[in-house]
Amino acid sequence: MSATTNVVADPVASAHVGRKSRRSVNTFPLVAPSVIVLVLWMIVPLAMTLWFSFQRYNLIVPTIQGFAGWENYEYLVTDPALWTAMKNTLLLVGWVLALTVALGVLLAILLDQDFWGRGVARLFVIAPFFIMPTVSALIWKNLLMHPVNGLFAWITSSLGLGRIDWFASLPLTSIIMIVAWQWVPFATLILLTAIQSLDEEQKEAARMDGAGPLAMFWFIILPHLGRAISVVIMIETIFFLSIFAEILVTTAGGPGLASTNLAFLIYQRALLEFDVGSASAGGVIAIILANIVAIFLVRSVARNLDA
Repeated sequence: MSATTNVVADPVASAHVGRKSRRSVNTFPLVAPSVIVLVLWMIVPLAMTLWFSFQRYNLIVPTIQGFAGWENYEYLVTDPALWTAMKNTLLLVGWVLALTVALGVLLAILLDQDFWGRGVARLFVIAPFFIMPTVSALIWKNLLMHPVNGLFAWITSSLGLGRIDWFASLPLTSIIMIVAWQWVPFATLILLTAIQSLDEEQKEAARMDGAGPLAMFWFIILPHLGRAISVVIMIETIFFLSIFAEILVTTAGGPGLASTNLAFLIYQRALLEFDVGSASAGGVIAIILANIVAIFLVRSVARNLDA
């Protein structure tokens, strides 16, 4: 009787011991290196930026050093260039988001249709996203928007509208067009994937009930894309707040401050004026702005995911 009981109980006991032993394994030594690297990767640059933002540190005048207190922040806040850069940053982010989401939805709907050469069309639509920002800016600057030899100049002159010097007369608009062209493929790819997950039976039922194309889009497709649009907005906003290469290659922030955003203003203070203290204070302000935007975006995305 006892032998039989032991035979029956042994598998249960062994399984219990196995679960207990797995729970008692300390995995921290395995995770610790990655955690330490990530913490150092984030904390060290942030700590150095905070430190330099409270220091008098100008590479042109190395003799002036020491603790500056809030002087760097006061100088930035009272400088009109900061508010112009912040306004340009918000305009740039807002307009590019609007263009990429609107065009992304349109292209996603078109590419979801069944037509000859759809695979090639999808490839050409997505291709601009894989071009480096510097190369993209050079293409637009020298081949499309050049006031003499550019494609746009030839088109406008052929229509009798004259030649437009885009980067001199419409600098911020030019940057918006370049960035939107590069990021429309990303929005299209995400939204196309979301559309393809839409139930075909639901669409067929709507057609049988007499729903036209506009009704299908407004009441079925657009609500279905709500979550995907929120994700696109969140991801793109994070990148658009730090747009730099397109501005450096095309307008260099000019004319004046017409196309200077916050990231380019920090670059000017750090690497053109060599004022590390002021540039670090600008970096802290940029971090605060990015976190404020991120809080609203994360809450919006979470709301859409819970809906």
